Amino acid sequence: MTEQYHIYGIGAALVDMEITVSDDDLATMGVDKGVMTLVDAERQSQLIAHLEDHLVASQRASGGSGANTIIAAGYFGCRNFYSCKVADDDNGHFYLKDIEDAGVTYPKHIGTDEGITGKCLVMITPDAERTMNTYLGISASVSVNELDEAAIAASQWAYIEGYLVSSDTGRAAAIKLNQLARQNNTKIALSLSDPAMVKFFKDGLTEMIGEGVDLLFCNRDEALGYTDTDNLDDAIVALKPIAKTLAITCGAEGSVVFDGEREIHIPTEKAKAIDTNGAGDMYAGAFLYALSQGETYERAGQFANKAATLVVTQYGPRLRAEQHRELKAAFFNG
Repeated sequence: MTEQYHIYGIGAALVDMEITVSDDDLATMGVDKGVMTLVDAERQSQLIAHLEDHLVASQRASGGSGANTIIAAGYFGCRNFYSCKVADDDNGHFYLKDIEDAGVTYPKHIGTDEGITGKCLVMITPDAERTMNTYLGISASVSVNELDEAAIAASQWAYIEGYLVSSDTGRAAAIKLNQLARQNNTKIALSLSDPAMVKFFKDGLTEMIGEGVDLLFCNRDEALGYTDTDNLDDAIVALKPIAKTLAITCGAEGSVVFDGEREIHIPTEKAKAIDTNGAGDMYAGAFLYALSQGETYERAGQFANKAATLVVTQYGPRLRAEQHRELKAAFFNG
């Protein structure tokens, strides 16, 4: 089938609300810093009540790790399709309009079920670290029913969000997407998403990886945790049998990519980070966009570094539409 989409993605659909907090706030609330923690609706309501007098640093936005990546790639210029699950409620309607505005196509039956659309409370401390408490809501039941095989077959890449591992139906959908992509010669990219996913759901992630992926995205902590190693060189060696290529983010040190033949360390520009939420998602979106344009892995890593560096200098996991255009023009036409 002729390629219609650059990326077919699947992930949790979450409406993000971002709030600045102190380390003392996290301690008082009993929140583990720097990771994503799943909570029920009551616990999330308690947290929001405790923080009601805090500054909301960004308005609500459609989120979820996979969506952030797909939306970023869309604003850079990719044609994308996204499978997720939202409810027929105000947040669900908002979510679908938001991804439509980014040029993202989705299965037409999404958003018709009763329930509560998932919400993510993103807490940012003064050191720019992001801590997330997530109520998945209806997104916890994303399943193979949300997959579109024709769109998968019509895509260059299938992108799988690692957070799906925490849901039985989501994990099954990710595994099925991997299989369908392989059958249709669609390349497979997967993100490990979060150190907590690696720590608590490693076996499930291994199931999702299956016979292997074409490109694995992760950060240094996730790479070390998944491979049970204490240095990145050993982690890369251990990851190569399951991933043909790798893109590993290392914070202020830039990133390391393996293009199938050589490992390349790609330094990044210094920046004053105020919010690291979404940095890895932006990196993946920019990286996949560059690959879709025929760029090398080294050039893709350089562009992705620039995009991730810019996003951490402002609040929220997303860049404005014009920032995508300006970044792309400066890098590819400069």
